[in-house]
Amino acid sequence: MTELSNLQFDAQHLWHPYSSVQSPPLLHEVVSAKGVYLSLADGREIIDGMSSWWSAIHGYGHPRLNAAAKDQLDKMSHVMFGGLTHDPAVSLARRLIDITDDALQYVFLADSGSVSVEVAIKMAIQYWFAQGKTEKQKLLSLRSGYHGDTFGAMAVCDPVNGMHSQFAKVLPQHLFAPAPTCRDDVEWQDSDIAEMRALIEDNHQQLAAVIVEPLVQGAGGMRFYCPQYLRELRSLCDKHNVLLIFDEIATGFGRTGHLFAYEAADVVPDILCLGKALTGGYMTLAATLCQTRVAQGISADGQGVLMHGPTFMGNPLACRVACESIDVLLDSDWQQKVRAIEAQLTYELNELSTHSLVKNVRIKGAIGVVELNQSLDRFMEWLPGFIVDQGVWIRPFRTMIYIMPPYIITTEQLTKLTKAIKAIVNKLDQSVKS
Repeated sequence: MTELSNLQFDAQHLWHPYSSVQSPPLLHEVVSAKGVYLSLADGREIIDGMSSWWSAIHGYGHPRLNAAAKDQLDKMSHVMFGGLTHDPAVSLARRLIDITDDALQYVFLADSGSVSVEVAIKMAIQYWFAQGKTEKQKLLSLRSGYHGDTFGAMAVCDPVNGMHSQFAKVLPQHLFAPAPTCRDDVEWQDSDIAEMRALIEDNHQQLAAVIVEPLVQGAGGMRFYCPQYLRELRSLCDKHNVLLIFDEIATGFGRTGHLFAYEAADVVPDILCLGKALTGGYMTLAATLCQTRVAQGISADGQGVLMHGPTFMGNPLACRVACESIDVLLDSDWQQKVRAIEAQLTYELNELSTHSLVKNVRIKGAIGVVELNQSLDRFMEWLPGFIVDQGVWIRPFRTMIYIMPPYIITTEQLTKLTKAIKAIVNKLDQSVKS
């Protein structure tokens, strides 16, 4: 009997993200990766415009990260964090506390972005429980928001336009404000936050926290909004005794042009979620940071403990690589690199803004988005293959063609990505008209 190839076996037995086993997606087998390139089993090399879901900010096979992983592997790859500690975890916590605002002094090391959101939600609810305000168990989030696929995280994703509507009857019912529409502080109007204000004012007695993705709503639609919204939100939360959670899993570590997106607004959350680029895309790790009053408040009576403990919490191998990834970032001229990417994306993609198929083009930091005026769903049978034929890896969704490239990308490599986006739009246009 002939053994199945990897792609054949995959199609019959592996379940990929957001896919059906009855009509499995077209796949391309990657055999190695270096810099910004993915090497495929068929011999082709393609430029990764997605940074492996926004995480591989230094590209692939970075010598310093490789060396850190190999060195740590010889010492220990894992040890439980319950009752034990180790230098990689302590060193990572030191770095995270050093590079975030002084108010954020406690670190919980989780094992994925979704889990860091679960931990943040638990922190908020347990904080108020310890204060004797057991009625404060609701959360307030934004429409078009996305915070992960675990149940607590799903409950604060957009319940209508998100990906989790079929779970509506089993998820906790929280509150949702309209997605921000303010693009620029100069054009700020009080009406931009009026509905959020009303929800906080009317429900603050039951609200534990507001959770938002600062400046950039990622998987919910790649939407950008202005810093003033965050300033107003911080003020409302302070006034009405509600905690503020920032989910910076996608925006952290320089993606928007600031090390953390909250810096653009000069506000600080009570709880901060980090992930994705934390390890430079090497392995799964996340962190939930919080202010002293939250951590101390949970244990106010000397008895309260944070009710969470993942098996791989504080994994030494992941922590060591995360330390090196942060050092590599801070040792580089990452601000200039992100500014250069932003300028080039603006110059090379803006010509698409007048295309009949394009709704708008938007750029922020090392994020480029071309939003179409119709869904891409009916083109997905041929579109992934066409994209790879352009020598790039881009993964469109809904109405969006977007890229979030590694910061190490060269001008020429980035141009190849933007040319591919233009080719995709033109090919789609031909398909629509035919």
